Amino acid sequence: MAAETKHIAVTLETLLDSVDLAEDMAVRVADAAGFDEDTRYRIGMAVREAMINAVEYGNQHSRHKKVHLSLDLEPEKLVIHIRDEGAGFELEEVPDPLAEENLLKTSGRGIFLIRAFMDEFDLRRPPQGGAEVVMAKRYPAPREE
Repeated sequence: MAAETKHIAVTLETLLDSVDLAEDMAVRVADAAGFDEDTRYRIGMAVREAMINAVEYGNQHSRHKKVHLSLDLEPEKLVIHIRDEGAGFELEEVPDPLAEENLLKTSGRGIFLIRAFMDEFDLRRPPQGGAEVVMAKRYPAPREE
């Protein structure tokens, strides 16, 4: 990929339509970065899950709050940041979706999927408040001919 970082940032409304928009943007950027169709789908699903969490749990559908999305094409990987303007949360408080008592609950599945689909995952509490999900996917290795 390029030697310098390319940065795209948008501020999105707290609407479910913004989930589709963010997913579409991420898939298009992943396509331009050279990811295959399966990996683009996984990146898109990870962004979708993080956006749904930001809209529903973070901003609680408040139209006065925004969701901040950035995509960075770094030299080794695609890094995606999704930040809400909610109260934030602690990762330890999210129920394990694989635990017997949680199998029929929907809570915790989004983070589980993000971790499964991406190479890196982090949850940050930015100084301005809210929760920021940071995820990354390393570029595919060049094909040998």
